[in-house]
Amino acid sequence: MSSAIIEHPDGLPQPQRNWATLTIALGLVMAVVDGSIANVALPTIARDLNASPAFSIWIVNGYQLAITISLLPLASLGEIIGYRRVYLAGLLLFTLASLFCALAHTLPLLTIARILQGFGAAGILSVNTALVRFIYPHSLLGRGIGVNALVVAISAAVGPTIASFILAVGTWPYLFAINVPLGIVTLALGWRFLPHTRPAVHAFDWLSAGMSAIAFGFGISAIDSAGHGEALYLCALEFAIAVVASHLLYRRQLNLPSPLLPVDLLRIPIFALSIGTSIASFCGQMLAFVAMPFYLENHFGYSAVQIGLLITPWPIAVAFAAPIAGWLVERYPAGLLGGIGLLVFATGLGTLALMPANATPIDVIWRMALAG
Repeated sequence: MSSAIIEHPDGLPQPQRNWATLTIALGLVMAVVDGSIANVALPTIARDLNASPAFSIWIVNGYQLAITISLLPLASLGEIIGYRRVYLAGLLLFTLASLFCALAHTLPLLTIARILQGFGAAGILSVNTALVRFIYPHSLLGRGIGVNALVVAISAAVGPTIASFILAVGTWPYLFAINVPLGIVTLALGWRFLPHTRPAVHAFDWLSAGMSAIAFGFGISAIDSAGHGEALYLCALEFAIAVVASHLLYRRQLNLPSPLLPVDLLRIPIFALSIGTSIASFCGQMLAFVAMPFYLENHFGYSAVQIGLLITPWPIAVAFAAPIAGWLVERYPAGLLGGIGLLVFATGLGTLALMPANATPIDVIWRMALAG
């Protein structure tokens, strides 16, 4: 492993760099697409498994929750044992869990499979940017990060369309089964071309990892319990556990030379404000993405295939606007552009919520694009 690092101290040589970039891109495509295709098929899956919309949401929540609680620990683990190992392990788990999803015939089994799939996706997402640092030379690092961002945007854009196509020719298990051959190919490429990295000297902070998982896990669980009308004392208990774990995690990170979460950056006002704004905007988008399929089916009677096509303008608009925003931010204040973007985003969400009962597909499409 050391010889590989010494031999390529500033990125990988060609053509290995291209193959490694392809490996990262394929992993990102699978992880990001699977975060969106389940949203489109959620009403269909719920109906097929005889599950209520409230509980079928865990097909999405389980995936996102697993990513949320494990992203930070796996990123730290990658620094210690090697980013390549974490990436390949996550890819292997994601592929096996995808097969489990395709074979699941009850909501509990599918939810468990999605949680495992989420842990695998976290292994992919937590270290992909770190691997880019070792794939590209320093002079081309921006290009490598740009390729990653483009892959994520395109994956989000084509996710609903892919879901619509698969549901048009087959049943929902094929949404997950398609990952199995793609995952096997990506594993073979990763084993052959991903770079080895020198491990860090510090040990893995199990205590911080546990606190992080408890804080995020119980926090999301408290919100879910409140949404399902659970007993007030249960919601309060879960929320209290999340608050205590968050406080302990925060205090612990301040005294560590290699913190799992660099909370000291939150002392910088503009950084803290930016992070808060980012969280709020992502929450708004994800809440809309999860609710939109049910909204379009229940209120307007669209099929799963039609829903996928109607949602597609949103991520397409994201992919279209992202490079323009990148060009504008070099010339105008980022805060101004971000404020304008959030205002347009909120307007798009408002127009979607206030659509007339006789709305046509065109009415849905332009509102989706506006929100995107």
